Amino acid sequence: MRKCVAVASLMMAGLFAGAMCAKGQSAMLALPDVSQHARIMQRVGITDITIDYHRPLTRGRRIFGGLLPYGQVWRAGADYNTTIEFSDAVSIDGQPFPKGVYGVHMIPGETSWVVIFSKNSTSWGSFTYDQAEDALRVNVTPQPAENQDALSYTFSDPGPDSVVITMRWEKVAVPFTVAVDTPQIVEQSLRNQLRGRPQFEWQPWEEAANYLLENKLSAEQAEKYAEQSIGVEDRFENEITKARALDALGRKDQAAAARGKALGLGSQSQIFAFARVLQGFGQQGFALELLRLDVAKDPHSFLGHDASARIAVANGDYAAALKEMNLAAAVAPAALKAQVADIIRQLQDKVDIN
Repeated sequence: MRKCVAVASLMMAGLFAGAMCAKGQSAMLALPDVSQHARIMQRVGITDITIDYHRPLTRGRRIFGGLLPYGQVWRAGADYNTTIEFSDAVSIDGQPFPKGVYGVHMIPGETSWVVIFSKNSTSWGSFTYDQAEDALRVNVTPQPAENQDALSYTFSDPGPDSVVITMRWEKVAVPFTVAVDTPQIVEQSLRNQLRGRPQFEWQPWEEAANYLLENKLSAEQAEKYAEQSIGVEDRFENEITKARALDALGRKDQAAAARGKALGLGSQSQIFAFARVLQGFGQQGFALELLRLDVAKDPHSFLGHDASARIAVANGDYAAALKEMNLAAAVAPAALKAQVADIIRQLQDKVDIN
């Protein structure tokens, strides 16, 4: 028993000695860390993912399978727990995971790693790691990588609803994928956002309605949002959005009435500008519908010919598009003639001007 106590005392002394000999670090003073502190954040949709960690250096040492033995829990960084925070619920490598702050640990292996997300995020290293506190474990296949002296976490392949997070150190990369149900999260968020200052303007209600429609969410809620927008200020934009919602709900007669009202409210330039914005957001089908309505207002005006050219391009008819844009050039305002000439050159080269 005395021998065990003596060994424990020596181990404790060694830990304190190691801490005291670590140049530049102090338990009480603000001094430079040997393993520098880093924090990175990525937004996916409207969900924030934040990783907070310290960056140890290899300093020429063999790390995995050497300094850090295979099969043992490791703190996935240095000093305090590496932590990861999700502002909304996500899935990690396909497994549902609630929002919150988690400690990150890893178990290195030659051919397979385990990434651990712990409910305990405030410990020093993995010395007090308790598997009973695990929130999730995922098995990950490590990948060979170029040698990296300082440990890092990176976000790659960001998309509208997912991102790949990779831990890189020495010659190993350990990736896992975080996915987010962006449309559902945004739909829930809109309800709260529209209870604040935005509720007094027409545009936020109309934008919310459009988001629901574009992501094939609740058309019924979209119609309500459009009505709220109209209640603040009756405009072409919210009337046409209301028409879209009514179409989605199968209420065709009411949709036709809303479209008719929208056309009466909107000028040709308003309709054209709104259609071009929609094209910029990739909403090509709805944009082309508006461009056709714009042509119907005045097919012989500058905007009428411009809209006809863009419709022709969408149909793959560049000859017709070039004809319409030349007609547009003949009646274009002086300030736009150079821009129209450039569009004509693009059409001659069969460039999609949409």
